[in-house]
Amino acid sequence: MAKNKKPLPIYEQVTIADCAAEGKCVVRIDDKVVFVPFVVPGDVVDLQVRKKRKSYCEAEVIRLIQPSALRQAPMCRHFGVCGGCKWQILPYEEQLKMKQRQVYDQLTRIGKVALPEISPILGSAKTSRYRNKMEFECCNKRWLTREEIASGKSYDNMNAIGLHITGAFDKVLPIEECMLMDDLNNQIRNAVRDYANATGMTYFDLRQQTGLLRDIMIRNSNTGEWMVLIQFHFESDGDKQLAEALLDHLAEKFPQITSLVYVNNQKCNDTFGDLEVVTYKGNDHIYETMEDLRFKVGPKSFYQTNTDQAHVLYSVARKFAGLTGNELVYDLYTGTGTIANFVARQARQVIGIEYVPEAIEDAKVNSQVNGIGNTLFYAGDMKDILTDAFIAQHGRPDVLITDPPRAGMHPDVTQTILRARPRRIVYVSCNPATQARDLADLDSHYRVVAVQPVDMFPHTPHVENVVLLEERPDPPGD
Repeated sequence: MAKNKKPLPIYEQVTIADCAAEGKCVVRIDDKVVFVPFVVPGDVVDLQVRKKRKSYCEAEVIRLIQPSALRQAPMCRHFGVCGGCKWQILPYEEQLKMKQRQVYDQLTRIGKVALPEISPILGSAKTSRYRNKMEFECCNKRWLTREEIASGKSYDNMNAIGLHITGAFDKVLPIEECMLMDDLNNQIRNAVRDYANATGMTYFDLRQQTGLLRDIMIRNSNTGEWMVLIQFHFESDGDKQLAEALLDHLAEKFPQITSLVYVNNQKCNDTFGDLEVVTYKGNDHIYETMEDLRFKVGPKSFYQTNTDQAHVLYSVARKFAGLTGNELVYDLYTGTGTIANFVARQARQVIGIEYVPEAIEDAKVNSQVNGIGNTLFYAGDMKDILTDAFIAQHGRPDVLITDPPRAGMHPDVTQTILRARPRRIVYVSCNPATQARDLADLDSHYRVVAVQPVDMFPHTPHVENVVLLEERPDPPGD
């Protein structure tokens, strides 16, 4: 017989000390670190431990005794249940302070390289309705809140369109209104829900891998265009007809949609990079503008999700690059060539490399649309494309710009950069922790001369960071 587990402790009248990683806050109790979500420093609370480990605990608030002077009302009705935007109750200026400190802590603790003074973080002018892309899951198992469960009410319809709850991959919290994107996204998403429920359309079951309606992606742009992509899971001959009826309904109800596309996804996950995207009505793309440039963005294309702050971020990168018109620039992880085309007019030539073939095709189109003739783009895995042979063929870069995914750069890529020996490296990162690791790997030949954090995602703990590295005068081995 299994031993009876000890009940997890309750801590009373605890004062939250500080912000921590992943949007949580932290307090030390009995020499143990306790992480708590949905609180701010200075809150006095009673805590129930939900997870206990040797060196730390995770707890949740069971009673707010005295709110902190910092605490503000959340803007979203789903706050506290939805796992996103965990810092809504923290004033934006305090969020920026925490992000500034996060960059400093991670670069010093993980990177352990010499740093200049870090420039003050550049905040976002918009703190709501700032995103140009949202994705919502369609699921036949909606998440019930504790209040809903306690009410004893039965729910005949358990279908939901919304966002996943942290730690519950097969359940979705219904989202009535998301404040991160223009309100038309709410109208479109709710219209899909209402139509599907009225017509008896089946929602996807993540465990059984059955059901027609699977996922919705909504994008908009600063040119006023809207893209809606719906992932379906066709199981019978009539499913395509049902799907097209929904698409017709959306096209009629929302003339603002300029690109209405869909995917038949039979895979076990919602990624569609390797699947055919069918253009049902309108175009297969939308356009974003930045300064006097136009950028084509397709369903599979990466584009920074805060359009206004993307301009701020790329302006920092261009300034750090210090281009005079004579430089050969490599742009790693180029996406749709946004940075490459953004800096091309100040460079001799820009070579962009990206994993997604469709994004590279968009990058080429973006150069053509903007009359830019000094760019070259290559598709493939970075560690396979960026080799010594590639550099011998195309030339040693004077400046290298890199904007990798959250995992940072592959060690093979870092080593190739060291052998390529660009004079300057501009490292744009959405994860200062992995950026710090890569800076340590580059430290033998490069020194950090400038650091500029940029906030792209208000109300979340995420932060972008741009670092300028310059070649050391006499690298080891020379």
